[in-house]
Amino acid sequence: MRMIFGLVLLAGIALAGGAVYLAKGQIGQYKNAIARAEAAKSEIVPTQKIFVVNRALKYGEKLAQDDVRAVDFPVSALPDGHFTDLSEIFPANTDAPRVVLRPIEKHEALLAVKVSKPGEDAGLTSRLERGMRAFAIKVDVSSGVSGFLRPGDRVDIYWTGSAGGTDRSEITKLIETTVSIIAVDQSSGSVEGAQIARTVTVAVSPTQVASLAQAQSTGRLSLSLVGVGDNVEIAGNIEVNQRDLLGIVGTVEAPAPEAERVCTIRTRRGAEVVNLPIPCTN
Repeated sequence: MRMIFGLVLLAGIALAGGAVYLAKGQIGQYKNAIARAEAAKSEIVPTQKIFVVNRALKYGEKLAQDDVRAVDFPVSALPDGHFTDLSEIFPANTDAPRVVLRPIEKHEALLAVKVSKPGEDAGLTSRLERGMRAFAIKVDVSSGVSGFLRPGDRVDIYWTGSAGGTDRSEITKLIETTVSIIAVDQSSGSVEGAQIARTVTVAVSPTQVASLAQAQSTGRLSLSLVGVGDNVEIAGNIEVNQRDLLGIVGTVEAPAPEAERVCTIRTRRGAEVVNLPIPCTN
């Protein structure tokens, strides 16, 4: 009887130990799962709903509700001027459409600067910043970079004309740098392929308008395309004339020899007045 009791006790202790071991393993797994969940939670990036476009939109297109949709966007990288509510894009109190002011790519965030206000005209004036003016420059194949200019590009402007004065040779001078193009011919949006333009409209200050108008009336203007990532400021006055271009060195005339000084004194000899040479004292 005692032997049976001892065996039962040993079996009970063994079962209890096994249960404790299994419980310990389950608790360990539970703790590991909680730790993994906390780690995953810490890696989650906070997001906010904003609106993006469903297709590529060109300048001048009307914006419709089918063109936008809401997506989750990282809060830390929210662009300025984004929309968070559909009623902000399409107000209920008006049916006037919004017009695309700048090209927008598919899945790109819809921003206030890229669309007009409801019913607002999307003319050229909408592309001018405060204090800037639009000025048209006549161009051809050579002066217009062979038709590769596009709205949004930046150009340097060179003037070629007569220097005036005694030297009538022509000079070419850089008069404006990194000027923004806002329209090519009658288009202020995207231009397909290379097109030979006749006029290029740039955004400049009123003072620059006066300078360009004077330069265009007195000579020829040429445009030089500036690279997208080029932010190097051009220092100094860039000017080339025909002598510099051909390497002609101007000749300096030798000074004329100084004439010998002759000093005289007038005297009278009878009825005749004569000049007698005397040494010069100064």
